[in-house]
Amino acid sequence: MTKARARQITKAVIPAAGLGTRFLPATKATPKEMLPVVDKPAIQYVVEEAASAGLTDVLMITGRNKRPLEDHFDRAYELEELLVRKGDEAKLARVRESSDLATMHYVRQGDPKGLGHAVLCAEPHVADQPFAVLLGDDLIDPRDPLLAKMIDVQRELGGSVVALIEVAPEQAHLYGCAAVKPAEWHGTLGGDDEIVRITDLVEKPAEGEAPSNYAVIGRYVLDPTVFDVLRETPPGKNDEIQLTDALRVLAQRTPGRGGPVHGVLFKGRRYDTGDRGDYLRAIVRLACERDDLGPDFRTWLKELVGSGELDTLTGAE
Repeated sequence: MTKARARQITKAVIPAAGLGTRFLPATKATPKEMLPVVDKPAIQYVVEEAASAGLTDVLMITGRNKRPLEDHFDRAYELEELLVRKGDEAKLARVRESSDLATMHYVRQGDPKGLGHAVLCAEPHVADQPFAVLLGDDLIDPRDPLLAKMIDVQRELGGSVVALIEVAPEQAHLYGCAAVKPAEWHGTLGGDDEIVRITDLVEKPAEGEAPSNYAVIGRYVLDPTVFDVLRETPPGKNDEIQLTDALRVLAQRTPGRGGPVHGVLFKGRRYDTGDRGDYLRAIVRLACERDDLGPDFRTWLKELVGSGELDTLTGAE
């Protein structure tokens, strides 16, 4: 095992500079990452995932009007003092939870030049260490620990690792898509058919031209060589610097030069909060599964469906 592969991964990068235009007007003055999913902002689920995988150093890439993100992960002394006086230990613990998750850092992206540029903004903080990137629109259920497995793959095989899901062919053009082949096995990972070697990547291919139905979702574990490649990557799709384009270069490289790139095929529970409909479905599903909310909420849902009121609401006969 090389020295680079043996280094422990402790840093996570979370790009959070987007304007959230799909959720206007809710995001006019509120960062999209702070929209609640049941009773926690979406971004907290992402930081919790990083922390549970052992990534205790989190850098958030932000922009203008993102100050609420920093405030949420900071201590709220006045609120905490009020809850202490009231003796409300349960709420006090919940308020303190977000500020105790990890050591948080922040840097502004400045110009909105795409995901690749956002990742490049992390270089001074990450330096020459492998690191994880988590996108806030994808919430991964903690019962399906994807990130921990990706870290294990990177530690064993080196290079970079991306998360993949299988999508319907007509949806492939909405994602970055990967061409894959069976991985060459080493060590403890031998025989895991959910790990593949990526040979090519295409960002949002034209309909019918995707190299496969394996789509990239918002989890990456990256070799620091990606920074060198990103600096040389010209703007691509939407005139932005695409992380997919840099990973395509690394996929062609040998170990020691930043390659290879592996994929972990994820078949677990994932909630897409970047789409309004999926955001609502995520809230309903997570609320149903909560011990404190689920029983009453599931009963109400069953009554709503059984009453025929939904047909009235949608105008159906």
